[in-house]
Amino acid sequence: MDVGLIVKIAGFSIILAILNTVLRQVQKDELAQLLLLAGVAIIALMVFQLVNDLFQTVRTMFQLY
Repeated sequence: MDVGLIVKIAGFSIILAILNTVLRQVQKDELAQLLLLAGVAIIALMVFQLVNDLFQTVRTMFQLY
């Protein structure tokens, strides 16, 4: 597992949290929630890609087709 990807996800999450806080302070709650939802979707895609790589590795290791 790549440590760089974990750092990338953590950094992206911190940026999302800061932007969410700023948008809520300026009374843009709908936009903040939409940004948060989009961020969660992007992070979920990153995690799904990791899970897919794991399954491909297991499939290759046990020679399953």
